[in-house]
Amino acid sequence: MIPVDNIIRTVCVLQKRFNYLRGIMDLSGMRTNYNDTHTILLEKDLEFKEPLALFDKWFKIIKNDPRTVEPNAMCLSTATKDGIPSGRNILLKGYSKDGFIFFTHYTSRKGHELEENPHAALTFYWEHYSRSVRIEGTVEKLPFSHADAYFNKRPYQSQIGAVCSDQSKPVEGRHILENKRVELMSQYGEGQVPRPPLWGGYSLKPNAIEFWQGQTDRIHDRIKFRRPKTNEPDGVLTHQADDGWIYERLNP
Repeated sequence: MIPVDNIIRTVCVLQKRFNYLRGIMDLSGMRTNYNDTHTILLEKDLEFKEPLALFDKWFKIIKNDPRTVEPNAMCLSTATKDGIPSGRNILLKGYSKDGFIFFTHYTSRKGHELEENPHAALTFYWEHYSRSVRIEGTVEKLPFSHADAYFNKRPYQSQIGAVCSDQSKPVEGRHILENKRVELMSQYGEGQVPRPPLWGGYSLKPNAIEFWQGQTDRIHDRIKFRRPKTNEPDGVLTHQADDGWIYERLNP
């Protein structure tokens, strides 16, 4: 009788060959260890029962770690009015209880989608800590005074780049952008670059914030704060938090 282990190995080899012939890149063996059970995220250990305060604590830990290149990098997910999604990595430029702030061209793809569908989501992932934060909410435009204040703080090259780009629109080649950059630099010196008229800021006001901590056994920790529905919290699945929030643990 052929040992079961030999049969399993043979099947695996044949499956890999089959996938190779079909042109499939097999990534099933890629796996990273996260945390162990000594670093689980328990509700009783939450220092804050208010999500903005907890986000601030996590963010400052990441920001102060020299291994982190851009702690404020996040994926902004938007969708059209018909529900067709898109995502892109951008930079967070501020946060408070009033919302999470970012800047872009109103005429870009994300600008158009936010105009017709103000619901959006932000996702942070900090690999050195196996932590992620997901934020869902509605987006509002900030006054242009906010855009002016931030734009004037940007480096000269970044200001030129913003004026140079008709963001998300097709362009014949990079040489078009390069020629425009040279033209703009000859036209505007440092401190003279005007903010593009349709370049501004947004604030995403959260209605749900989820804190994720990866575990090697894949029983990941997920603690979600959200606004309560009728008859919540129930003290079993949902629990009272601070400042009008409730929290719950989600299955991984």
